[in-house]
Amino acid sequence: QVQLVQSGGGLVQPGGSLTLSCAASGRIFSIVLMGWYRQAPGKERELVAIKPSGGDTAYADSVKGRFTISEDNAENTVDLQMNSLKPEDTAEYYCNFKIRGSAFAPPKDYWGQGTQVTVSS
Repeated sequence: QVQLVQSGGGLVQPGGSLTLSCAASGRIFSIVLMGWYRQAPGKERELVAIKPSGGDTAYADSVKGRFTISEDNAENTVDLQMNSLKPEDTAEYYCNFKIRGSAFAPPKDYWGQGTQVTVSS
């Protein structure tokens, strides 16, 4: 099995910065994609940023130029650096990995436990 463990998050003032981290462990043959999603109260979960293996990073329009996703493939970790935070960035943030457990297995989705980010003065 695979586990994703998130860290980081918390309360920050508008204009501030936070870094979220996510580490995968367990039966990992290869990671196809790493990403971050968020869900605000009363809203659907939305994509924040994704990094396909060997592919280009993609960001939601609302975070472009402010958020940066970075991965460490050797450690099976992904970070989300969030700068110039706005109150509308307030949400529960989730990391998502698509992982193959073996060479011929299809990728499966795994999710972190979620971490709250609150942007408020």
